[in-house]
Amino acid sequence: MSAEQGPDDVKVSGLFSYPVKGCRAVEHAAAGLLTSGLRNDREWMLVDCRRSPAQFLSQRELPAMATIAAEVRVQDGAEVLVLSVPGQGPLVVSMPQELQRIEVRVWNHETQAMDAGDAAAEWCAHVTGFGVGQVRLVRFDASLRRDCNRVYAGDSGAHTFFADGYPVLVASESSLADLNQRMGRTEGNLLPMNRFRPNIVLSGLPAWDEDHIDTIGIGSATLRLVKPCVRCQVTTTDQHSGARLSEEPLVTLARFRNNPDLGGVTFGRNAIVLQAGLIASGDAVAVEYRF
Repeated sequence: MSAEQGPDDVKVSGLFSYPVKGCRAVEHAAAGLLTSGLRNDREWMLVDCRRSPAQFLSQRELPAMATIAAEVRVQDGAEVLVLSVPGQGPLVVSMPQELQRIEVRVWNHETQAMDAGDAAAEWCAHVTGFGVGQVRLVRFDASLRRDCNRVYAGDSGAHTFFADGYPVLVASESSLADLNQRMGRTEGNLLPMNRFRPNIVLSGLPAWDEDHIDTIGIGSATLRLVKPCVRCQVTTTDQHSGARLSEEPLVTLARFRNNPDLGGVTFGRNAIVLQAGLIASGDAVAVEYRF
């Protein structure tokens, strides 16, 4: 297999993290890229504690999670998680103590996470419509590891926190533009990139070229694109209101982006981090294709 250099005008046009899995994105001008993904990305999640182990929750089951803003801030010299929704006072959550643990499940991975306590659980139950005692807010235990699937990540040692399976999701502006054109959408009615909840958005690539990219270099950081991202009904959910608006873009994607081997339609690529570093919006991107 050989590699070929990509276009020389590819840039980072967007950087996003999701401190709580399934909640609203945080946009960054610059961000630290760790081997586990962007700093603070999906370190927290909501779980349904009626299940054993407690089962992760996302916009798949609870589209209203899109209305919950989540941000990690420094307060009195320590990091805190701040959650807020319109019409509700914010919740400030200190980093949980290691002794507060709960068994949780993310897809087929079972592990222990650190529980954020009863006050956080009650706030989350109220804003999501769950009954008190049915939902908990948890944080990933950084002393543990959640390894990526070696079928795609190989022996890289790639790992992640509560992301679906890989540290970083990369998407292309040109591919979204092509998708909008195929849907017959024009200015004022364009499907926004936030429906796909990427971490890194690239400009300057030909549409769908991400399917053939091996690695991208951004500053001192290097990522390998390892697997197409299979899309679900989250892409049909307005990321501000939490409303499910239609079956698009899934209907259009099914016409030309169906991947029978993966059992669904794809948009964007899951990536692993080969070399950590600081990346910023506007950074030039070095692209190597896989042929």
